[in-house]
Amino acid sequence: MGSRRKGRVLAFQALFSWDLNPQSTEELVSFSWIDEEMRERYEQETIDFARFIVLGTIENLKEIDDCISGHLEHWDFKRIGKIDLAILRMSAYALKFQADIPATVTIDEAIDIAKIYGSDESYRFINGVLDGILKSHHEKE
Repeated sequence: MGSRRKGRVLAFQALFSWDLNPQSTEELVSFSWIDEEMRERYEQETIDFARFIVLGTIENLKEIDDCISGHLEHWDFKRIGKIDLAILRMSAYALKFQADIPATVTIDEAIDIAKIYGSDESYRFINGVLDGILKSHHEKE
C-alpha cells in the first residue's frame, strides 16, 4: 500500500474517531490513539498527508457537509453511517480543495476504502455522491 493510500486510511480513521468522540484537533492529529508499534509502520510523509487531510476537512466541515447534503438523493444526511460519512468528508474535501489530486484518484481511493471498511453497499453510495459533487464542481468552473 502506497504512502498516500495509507495516509488516506489514517485520515479516514481519525475523522471516524473524531465524529464518535470529538476532541481537539491538536490531539486528533497527534494520532496518539495509534499504538507505538503501529506508529512505527508509518513514514512521516504518510502522517503529514493524513494530518493535512484531517485538518483541512475539519476546517471546512460546514461547507463539506453542505456539499454532501446537496448531493443526497432521497436520503437524509443524519442517516449516513459514520464510516461512510468519514470517507465522504475526506473525499469531498479533496475534490473541492485539493486540485492537484486528480478527481479519479480521489474517487477510486474512496471506493477502495469503502469496500474494505464500509458495508456491502457503501462503495456504490459513496461513488454516487462523489460523482455528483465532481459534476457540480466542474459545472461551476
